[in-house]
Amino acid sequence: MSRHMCKFDSYASLYDEWFVRNRVVFETELKLVDAVLRNAGRVLTVGCGTALFESMLCHKVDFVKCIEPSEPMADIARKRGFEVEIATAEDAHYGSLLYDTVLFNGCPCYMTDFGEALRHAYESLCPGGRVVAVDVPKESPFGCLYNLAMTLGTWQHPLIVDVAPVDPYPIELVRQAVWRTNDELSREIEGAGFSELEYMETLTASPCYAHLVVEEPQKGYTHGSYVAITGYKKI
Repeated sequence: MSRHMCKFDSYASLYDEWFVRNRVVFETELKLVDAVLRNAGRVLTVGCGTALFESMLCHKVDFVKCIEPSEPMADIARKRGFEVEIATAEDAHYGSLLYDTVLFNGCPCYMTDFGEALRHAYESLCPGGRVVAVDVPKESPFGCLYNLAMTLGTWQHPLIVDVAPVDPYPIELVRQAVWRTNDELSREIEGAGFSELEYMETLTASPCYAHLVVEEPQKGYTHGSYVAITGYKKI
């Protein structure tokens, strides 16, 4: 996460409002995050935003601490009961040997140096701990569509107006992102020292149909527009 994340300060309410309106997509993504956080132990979540996902899982997941660079988003997360450090993922104080899981949910695409954040995560994890990176892959249907909308500068262009989601992710938020491929993310995770990578995916429907049915997550990474990559710190 880089300093340009301060641009999100104006979009804290917009972020939550979009997920509230797009309940099916939210529940589909939430099921994936829930699945990869089973038996997660002590969790540090980086780039928590408003902690919307964490608030839905806190009854079963021990979120010890959150990191978020946007003060307005962090304020909402704190009102939801979470401890939040205001910092970028690259500059935050993760600590050493404190956590069993470090979660990056939907935020790697907003980070300038994800490798640096992963190295901090590795240091903060106990031996055998895991990092979980969840994001929209660049090569996925949603990833391709987001990049097209960003290039065109609008969701209203004739090329995409009939194939876009019913209520697309706000273009203001799309413009902030730089999506990586699954291969790029995997290389960065392994480059930080993690191994035994595992993959789970969801949001496999075409973007214009994603609002119809809540999906269950499945193993793999070749079909989904929301993919979780888990890597482990050697014991």
